[in-house]
Amino acid sequence: MRFAGNVIWFVLGGWYIALIWLLGAAVFALSIVGIPLTIAALQMASLSAWPFGREVVHIRDLDGKSVSATTAVTGTIGFIVNVVWACTFGWVLFLAYLLGGVLCCLTLIGIPFGLQAFKLAGISFWPVGRRVVTAELATLARQEAAKEKFAKYRGVAA
Repeated sequence: MRFAGNVIWFVLGGWYIALIWLLGAAVFALSIVGIPLTIAALQMASLSAWPFGREVVHIRDLDGKSVSATTAVTGTIGFIVNVVWACTFGWVLFLAYLLGGVLCCLTLIGIPFGLQAFKLAGISFWPVGRRVVTAELATLARQEAAKEKFAKYRGVAA
């Protein structure tokens, strides 16, 4: 089912929105400051072309690092770069996904595609600090992060 969904998605416009991500990646690759955004945009272009069976997870859910001086600095830089992205390509991608999602949801068969478009619309504003992984790995990473948070609430060392 994932393969069929990905093929239909790609043929009916996934390639087009992936090109917008690639254009954004190329523009931001011209500067050293934009390299983190370039990497994120390339991953999101891949997700935009083939979204079924893959999800986006925050990097801290994958690496398990807690707040430190390094993660605070990288998080601040990521925040600034995400604001620049949202003001340039982010809103264009958001509107494209939103329009595509509404059009897909007009038919019963298109609802799964519309839901994918809405998922991608939310990600389009804030891509830095996110990683594209399989749906199974995303579920596992979220469960592990939830276990750690639950242990903190109980006062148990994780």
